[in-house]
Amino acid sequence: MKILIVSQYFWPESFRINDLVSNFSKRGHEVTVLTGLPNYPEGILFPAYRSTPEAFDHYEDVAVVRVPHVLRGKGKIGLVLNYLTFFLNASLTGAWKLRKSQFDVVFVYAVSPITAAIPAIVQGRLKNAKVFLWVLDLWPETLSAVGVVRSPRLLSIIGVMVAWIYKRCDYILIQSRAFLDSVNRHCPNNGTSNKILYFPSWAEDVFSQGIGAKQDVVVRDDRLFTVMFAGNIGEAQDFPAILDAIEILKMKHQIRWVIIGDGRLREWVAEQIRSRGLEQSIYLVGRFPVESMPSFFACADALLVTLKTNEIFARTIPGKVQAYLASGRPIIGMIDGEARAVIEESGGGMACASGASTDLAKIVDEMAGMSHEQLQQMGLKGRHFYEKYFDRDTLFTKLENYFYLDIAGMPLSEHALSEDEISEKSRSE
Repeated sequence: MKILIVSQYFWPESFRINDLVSNFSKRGHEVTVLTGLPNYPEGILFPAYRSTPEAFDHYEDVAVVRVPHVLRGKGKIGLVLNYLTFFLNASLTGAWKLRKSQFDVVFVYAVSPITAAIPAIVQGRLKNAKVFLWVLDLWPETLSAVGVVRSPRLLSIIGVMVAWIYKRCDYILIQSRAFLDSVNRHCPNNGTSNKILYFPSWAEDVFSQGIGAKQDVVVRDDRLFTVMFAGNIGEAQDFPAILDAIEILKMKHQIRWVIIGDGRLREWVAEQIRSRGLEQSIYLVGRFPVESMPSFFACADALLVTLKTNEIFARTIPGKVQAYLASGRPIIGMIDGEARAVIEESGGGMACASGASTDLAKIVDEMAGMSHEQLQQMGLKGRHFYEKYFDRDTLFTKLENYFYLDIAGMPLSEHALSEDEISEKSRSE
């Protein structure tokens, strides 16, 4: 197959789409990626790319087509311009750069912004290829939830754009079954429901295999109970509540908190650590490549996932949940909805409601008192749950089969989600 992947973010930025691209290439497919300039999350161009951009024209055996755009920067205006200029240039400049290429299918990695689907729709029309949109972030709801857009009028306009996108994509894949209502709501009476497919996230091989690049930043210390957070340090992750829980437990000197990652709130978090006198409790160690995460996780006794209190966030399963499950480490969640249900149903961790910092502190304190064997059993339960519902190779084969069926002219309507499936408690296929 000739597959075009459209994603605003791609290697050397660390996103799950890198793993999918690599795997499909290794399966013998001819994969091309249409993407932007690497600048996430700091908002500045990666130094390695700036010095030798030609070194990033290929990812393994995959051709990478990059288009220029405004970098994210640190403010909202820069972010808006970043979103706007990417989809415009990817639609126009991308069409020119790919004018001699042909594709069987077009796949969109639709984390924010969903506007990345527009150049994919353009390519789908130009190449007479079906467009598969993988929705990982609900627009416009997420924009309202994180406070990026507050104007009801503007949110309504964005909703019209989202409906336009959904209608023109041939298939819509959703990472959580709870996304179905939102997707249908933005496309009433447009026949959307018979083209919505369930396709959850997975964990990269490094997590399930437990091997990867070594690190010497964090050292395992069995005298301490180490809670580790890995990922974006942003508004959605509710760091004020995390810090409140850490402050409650700061006299428990056997508890260590390690934060791996970067994001817009990193400096604020660093300042709060100083002002609250938490330097002996929490360690900000910076951003590291995904390949080094197993080495970090080996130093943790529990892995932390959080999201702010919000109806939209409650429908989301952050990708790190699958990575945590695959790693075989106990999970601590301060999170609502689908993600909390996964943690509790798996038996692989303990969770409390979003924003419940006191309850988070109680869970950490309780886990810190557990034996090594109890924690190990909890982690193994999570691992088994991952293998049953989120296995990477099974999901890749599932997506590959979707593509093959479409190319063969066979409808995928029998695979589409129905309203009845949402009411089911089981997550089985």
